[in-house]
Amino acid sequence: MNSFNIHEIPKLIVSILVVFLAGAVGTVYTLKQITTWYVSLIKPAWTPPNWAFGPIWSTLYVLMGISLFLVWREGLERKDVKIAILVFAAQLVINVVWSLVFFASHNIFGGLVMVIILWISVLITILVFYRISKPAALILIPYLIWVTIAGYLNYTVFLLNP
Repeated sequence: MNSFNIHEIPKLIVSILVVFLAGAVGTVYTLKQITTWYVSLIKPAWTPPNWAFGPIWSTLYVLMGISLFLVWREGLERKDVKIAILVFAAQLVINVVWSLVFFASHNIFGGLVMVIILWISVLITILVFYRISKPAALILIPYLIWVTIAGYLNYTVFLLNP
């Protein structure tokens, strides 16, 4: 693993900003629905409180950005790095699409399908990143855990709201 170079700070910032930008797109379609449609759904007792989602996602976005940076810094001249970044970008798009399907479209089943696809894409991202940077892969594990929880929550909401 390369030591951190002060000249890499812009690349680190861009990596984190790209992830937060994607998160912001999803948030645009989510925020209003949390206090209107989502609040009307029957949810399991173990559902995290609404205030917890922001800090959790913000933490995950920072970790995702750092992970992206750790792979990007290995050099875009490498084919495996380019492929890994494309895989990362695909899972980021899927993350946004889940918000659109579940919240904007009020489609609980569609959200369930999307969160399963997201879980698979995050796992693939971890595996692809692992070959380039083990730390980049390992810091995505909390993201996979959270998507697992979100997937189970989505599944439970689907069952409770026929």
